Amino acid sequence: MPWGSGAFVPDNFIAKHLGSQNRSSIFKAALFGVPIPLCSCGVLPAAAGIRKQGASKGATTAFLISTPETGVDSIAVTWALLDPLMAILRPISAFLTAMVTGQLVQFFDPDTQAKVDTNSPSSITIPSSCCSNEVKSKKIATRIFDAMAYAYGDLFKDIAGWFFLGVGLAGLITVFVSPDLVEQWLGNPLIAMVVMLIAGVPLYVCATASTPIVAALVLKGLNPGAALVFLLVGPATNAAALSVIAKILGKKATGIYLGGIMASALLMGIAVDVIYSMTNLTAGWQAITHDEHRTLIGMVSALMLFVLVLLPKRKTKQPVENCQCSS
Repeated sequence: MPWGSGAFVPDNFIAKHLGSQNRSSIFKAALFGVPIPLCSCGVLPAAAGIRKQGASKGATTAFLISTPETGVDSIAVTWALLDPLMAILRPISAFLTAMVTGQLVQFFDPDTQAKVDTNSPSSITIPSSCCSNEVKSKKIATRIFDAMAYAYGDLFKDIAGWFFLGVGLAGLITVFVSPDLVEQWLGNPLIAMVVMLIAGVPLYVCATASTPIVAALVLKGLNPGAALVFLLVGPATNAAALSVIAKILGKKATGIYLGGIMASALLMGIAVDVIYSMTNLTAGWQAITHDEHRTLIGMVSALMLFVLVLLPKRKTKQPVENCQCSS
């Protein structure tokens, strides 16, 4: 997803706010990453870009974590397949994980690169559309149309394949994994979290695709904390992405990145189990997702999804070379 995809956000906005070496940049990076629907591989060029433009290791780390762990698309799917509480706790957990890990990287592996002056017209080269003036010059109606076209066109095409893969895996789990098997191996909540952690670290799965997989396991008896652990770790870590992250942040920071995610995911999982038990929702956790009642709206919505998948992907404008923008 190019930076110029946003219909309302200027191209130099993120680089301007993340181009500092202080703690506020980590907070902003974690916050900005939460709604952006990028997978663990799609976020890598974006993170490399803001790093090159002067973002600190801590801010880049926070962005690398919160962006793939959640997004507006995965939040909506979580609400639909799990429950509203998990849809709220998931982005909060992603934000906190990004904040904590970003601070750890900033503390244990201080950044020595010079800060980029984001107020200088010549200091930032934006590799997408030219530039924020183009965004500002468009009419509101045109910008809304562009946003909807991207959301239901390019963005949906990017996540559709992984989403249907997740649905397919969820179907296999539903058919071949019995509740007794889950109870035998994942009956203990802490053991279940560790198993989900081990399974999620090397696996490549995006935030949207991980949701139906977890929903299928929930139907078999998986506890909420273990579900959250997989939802956090799966999208943020995989063997291919870690090798690239090592080039962006360095080996030491990458080790802290991985350790911070794993430790935070386990702590968040324990906290979520406590929250569900305090709210008396644990007993009804599986029942929430076990509604097999088919409605006309649901069937029509499913048909619309398939139509969107079959539609050709729209052609986007090629990036303008050597386009420099002032703040």
